Amino acid sequence: MITKDEILNLENTLYGAIQNRDTEVLDNLLHTDLLFIIPSGQTITKEMDLQTYREGNLKVNEITPKVEELHIIADLAVITLQMELKGNYNNEPFEAKYKYIRFWKKFPEGIKVVGGSGMAI
Repeated sequence: MITKDEILNLENTLYGAIQNRDTEVLDNLLHTDLLFIIPSGQTITKEMDLQTYREGNLKVNEITPKVEELHIIADLAVITLQMELKGNYNNEPFEAKYKYIRFWKKFPEGIKVVGGSGMAI
């Protein structure tokens, strides 16, 4: 079973890893078979996501999350949230608000993100 507190703690760990471009922590949080739809509409894999951080293409300086819904369904958690992000992508500054859905699933090795989507709002 997964608890809401576990998911909220993992979300906070995820935000820290994104801001610090900590690919080791991201590697541990993202499932090998992750599929995520980014705001452009492209579907990316775990490796594609990690590569973005390794290459320094995405730098997020500020993340302000606001959780909307968090549902636990047995060994799966579904969270929806709004996030204000500030940073730069390919050296272009950005400041935007996004809506995300993320799916966390419990495995023997821990709880990992298996899928999600983000869109600008």
